[in-house]
Amino acid sequence: MKRVALLIETSRSYGRALMRGVKQYSVAHGPWSLFVEVRDLESKPPPWLASWDGDGILTRTGSDAIAKAVHRSGVPAVELRSPRRGSDFPFVGVDNQAVSVMVAEHLIERGFRNFGVYSIEAETFFIERRDAFIKTIVERGFACAEHRQAGVSERSRQWERQQQELIEWLEQLPKPAGVLACTDQLGCWLLDACWRSGIQVPDQVAVVGVENDESISTMSTPPLSSVRLAGEQIGYEAARILDAMMRGKSAPTEPRLIEPIGIEIRQSSDTVAIDDPILSQAIRLIRERACSGMNVTELLTELPISRSSLERRFRNALGRTPNDEITRVRIERVCELLRQTDLSLQAISERTGFNTPQYMLEVFRKEIGTTPGNYRKRSMIR
Repeated sequence: MKRVALLIETSRSYGRALMRGVKQYSVAHGPWSLFVEVRDLESKPPPWLASWDGDGILTRTGSDAIAKAVHRSGVPAVELRSPRRGSDFPFVGVDNQAVSVMVAEHLIERGFRNFGVYSIEAETFFIERRDAFIKTIVERGFACAEHRQAGVSERSRQWERQQQELIEWLEQLPKPAGVLACTDQLGCWLLDACWRSGIQVPDQVAVVGVENDESISTMSTPPLSSVRLAGEQIGYEAARILDAMMRGKSAPTEPRLIEPIGIEIRQSSDTVAIDDPILSQAIRLIRERACSGMNVTELLTELPISRSSLERRFRNALGRTPNDEITRVRIERVCELLRQTDLSLQAISERTGFNTPQYMLEVFRKEIGTTPGNYRKRSMIR
C-alpha cells in the first residue's frame, strides 16, 4: 500500500475539492494510505516530514519552508499551487487563460462594453488571470480599467482605506461595466464597495469572481457569480501522475493545465446591459421562456417590432441572432443541469426546450465541442 501525504489546505473549498479528486483516484486505483491534517495556505511544514519514509507527496506549496521540506523528503512529489516554488516538481493546476476568456465572454454576451479587473499580485495565477482578461477584452475591441490591490496578501491590513480606494475607482469606472475579480475574496470586497457607494449591482456594475467558494460567494450582497474550477479533476490528475512517478516512470516536464467547468451565475452578473428597451425586453423574455420551448415567431408576438428589425438590433448589440440567443440560454441551462444533477438526457432535453435528446446532443456538440456525457464526466468525477 502506497503512503501518500497531502500537504493541501483544508481551509478553502478548492483545496477540499482537490482532496476529493485524490480520494477518488485512490479508491479506483489504490488503495493508498493518505495522510491528511487540517491545514491552511500558511501552515508550516509538519514536524514528521523530516523523518517520514513514505512514497509520495501532493502539495500546495505556500512557502519556501514547505518547498525545502518536500525536497528534503526525497520522495516523488506533484505541485498543485504554482510552479513558482518547487519548480522541478511536475505541476497540475488551473488553466487561468481559459478562466479569463470564459469571464470575458460571459460579460460580453450580456452586452457589456465597459470592463474592469480587480487584481492582486499575491500569486502568479492571479496575475495570469488579470493579464489574460485584459488581453481578451482588448482583442475584442474594448478597453479595460484595472484596480490593483495594494500589497501581496489577500488579507486586508487597512480595511476602511482599502474600501474607500475601491469606491473611488468604481465611481470613475464607465458604466454599465463588467468586472472580473481575480478571486472570490476580491469579488466580495468589490460588492461591498458597490453597496457602500450606492452603485447598483448588476445593472451598473456586474462582478464575477473565481473559485466558487460558496461560503464567500453567497455571503456577499448580492451573491457573487464565480468561475467553478475543476478541483476534483485536477486532484485526480495529480494523483494519476504521482502514481506513475511512484512506479518509477518519468515525471512530465510540461505543466498540466485543466480548464474550468463553467460560471456559477448568481445575482452579481445576472443581467443584460442593453440601452434599447425593446431589445432588453426581448432578452428578458428569452431568458424566462427559452427553456419552455419559445421560438422567434412566438417571441415576436410579444414585441412591437418586425423580425428583420429585431434581427438587426440583436446583431448590432450582441453580434448574434435572436435564435442564437435562444440556443445559448438553453445550452447554458443544459450545462447547469449536467453539472448539478444526475438527470437523464431525456429529462434534461424536456426541461430545456429541445424536442428530443438527439437534437439536444447535436446542438450541444456544435456549441460546446463535446458530448453532454463527456461534459458531465469532466464536471464531476464519479
